[in-house]
Amino acid sequence: MSRPSLSHAEPPWPRATDVVAREAAGWEPYPLHSFVLKVHSRCDLACDYCYMYRSRDQSWRTQPRAMAPAVVDRTAERIAEHLSAHGLREAGVVLHGGEPLLAGDAALARTVRVLRAAAGDGVKLHLSLQTNGVRLTRERLDLCGESGIRVGVSTDGGRAAHDRHRRGADGRGSHARVEAALELLASAPYRRLFAGLLCTIDLRNDPVRAYEALLAHRPPVVDFLLPLGNWHAPPPGLVPGGPRTPYADWLWAVFKRWYEAPVRETGVRFLDDVMALLLGGAPRTESLGLAPARYAVVESDGSLAQDDALRTAYDGAARTGLDVWRHSFDTLLRHPGIAARQWGADGLCAECRACPLHRVCGGGHYVTRYRHATGFANPSVYCADLASLIRRVRGRLAQDVAELTTVAAGTAGTAGTAGFLAPPGVDGPGGRRPGAPVGSSPGSTPRMRAAGRAYDQAPAQTPAPAAPAAADPSS
Repeated sequence: MSRPSLSHAEPPWPRATDVVAREAAGWEPYPLHSFVLKVHSRCDLACDYCYMYRSRDQSWRTQPRAMAPAVVDRTAERIAEHLSAHGLREAGVVLHGGEPLLAGDAALARTVRVLRAAAGDGVKLHLSLQTNGVRLTRERLDLCGESGIRVGVSTDGGRAAHDRHRRGADGRGSHARVEAALELLASAPYRRLFAGLLCTIDLRNDPVRAYEALLAHRPPVVDFLLPLGNWHAPPPGLVPGGPRTPYADWLWAVFKRWYEAPVRETGVRFLDDVMALLLGGAPRTESLGLAPARYAVVESDGSLAQDDALRTAYDGAARTGLDVWRHSFDTLLRHPGIAARQWGADGLCAECRACPLHRVCGGGHYVTRYRHATGFANPSVYCADLASLIRRVRGRLAQDVAELTTVAAGTAGTAGTAGFLAPPGVDGPGGRRPGAPVGSSPGSTPRMRAAGRAYDQAPAQTPAPAAPAAADPSS
């Protein structure tokens, strides 16, 4: 079975010639370590902010509803081929959509069996599923448990916040059904499957109330997603170049509530990544920092795509012209849109490279940098908000780490601490991290202990891979 890929468009930057030039200069791509499979291309909700169905790119209409068994088989072969060629012994696979549970229990179980069989016993596959929660039942959670699939759920918090956007085609809100699913997922038999919650920021929602509504489900981690937008279609409530930073203000309120809690109640991935980068560590997703993007999307027809959030930029932005029938994942790595996101600072525009914050913000999410004339060679439309938030977090961390190391050392201060947080993301004097502070030192306050936890948990800054920023079409 084979079918030609949909046509694709090339922006002003990056272009194929840029990849040729980089390879001539010695660049070699990092292999992929995460794969997003669009096992079903349709959804049973009609969220008003969904990038899959409400963006400029409407190619979902031409996609098969479900990924056929032959496509699953070929995709599994291609993943196994890629992992074997690069000596990788583990990888992540996200079952995605649309709404992946629409694929049906039998198809999902078969997909998992085929993926694991192709990878072989020597490869560990981390399988997850991102769902809107509407169809998440006890029977389906049993299936996920048997298949080793962790489950992430998309929800926007309380009833009013959630049902403002996340409605069915008939206009009915989905909050009650999702709440019931989350109660089940968080219960003892299934809690080990709970991967986390995704919440798209709406400036109309009180940030602390939104966070606490999510916290009520005891998630292991929460992802707050900045609404997708670019310089021509700014996110709601944002005036590019204006003096206000509404998304920084919103996230800063969440940060203070989360960071100042007497105990760590959950992880907040975006804020954890900001702190890790400021403390010389590496992020756990690719939405921040300069770690190479190492994931690919496989559409339900077997087409290989970039981050499908690119649909919000222009028609064809996510397409590559490649597919699993004719092309390997190594070929995909040399596509301009994939390659440019592996170039670190060299993949940023001159304005971003000149900014001392670029090692933390990473230029902002790639999708949000788009302009018609210059493609993706621009700062993010969220530039001012990211800078404002990073500076506020840096100030709080610098203060608390200084206090914490003073308590731990029993002196007026610890040499190198201030320099460690300025400039952000740079290791301490001599390229070495200062000795980690002790978060449980006598006299430390809750916020000092939070700084200590962040410091202790920040992974070393290495060229390690980063995971997809989010696997939710509703951002």
